[in-house]
This record gives sequence, C-alpha cells and structure tokens, in this order.
Amino acid sequence: MSLQVFDKIISDRGSRYAVSGGPARTRAEAEALLAELRRNKRFAKATHNTWAAILSGEAVRDDDGESGASQIILQMLERAGLTDHVVIVTRWYGGKHLGGDRFRHVVDAVRHYLAQGEARQVGR
Repeated sequence: MSLQVFDKIISDRGSRYAVSGGPARTRAEAEALLAELRRNKRFAKATHNTWAAILSGEAVRDDDGESGASQIILQMLERAGLTDHVVIVTRWYGGKHLGGDRFRHVVDAVRHYLAQGEARQVGR
C-alpha cells in the first residue's frame, strides 16, 4: 500500500486538517489504507477520519461523525474522474464550531491532495 499523507495543511479556530490517500480497488483495500493511517497515534486520536472512493464504479464513503463531509469528497473525486483511489480528510476538533467553514476546509483539503498527491498521475 502506498499511503500519501499531507499533514497540518489547514488550521482554523483550533481545528487542524490533514489529507491522505492512495490507490484502492476494493472496499477492503480502502479500509486497509485507513487502518494504516490510524496506526499513527496522532491520526488514531483524530476527531474525524472522513473518506470516500469510487471503486470499480461503486461509490463508498464514511463520514466518521463529520456529517456530509464524505459526500463532498465523493463529488470532488467524481468531478476529477479519479477512480480506484481513496481520499481521507482528517480533522482534529479545536473546541470551536466552524459552521459551514468546515465544508470549505474539506474542499480545500481534497484540492490539495488532487494537486499534490499521486492522484495527479492517476486521475488525469
């Protein structure tokens, strides 16, 4: 598995964000990448590890308590034409509610991944 992690990319009112991802052809492979990420104690203690993937035409996603966030990730993967690849947005809650800004941060995190990650070579 080749998991790419971009840590500490966004900070707002104490909440911190990271984005990670890697190739996955099945839900089991996507969950294995998530498990690999969570082996890092810092990510295991995160408030949310929200993820989505389009695997062989099947959309899979998990909000992990960040309601609606995985749908945003999924829509961005669809627009980018990125399949067989999981993208995980991690958030450490900082004590202050972000309201709609949390969705803007999810979008910015996925954009960062698509621009910087190995997804660039795969999805385009």
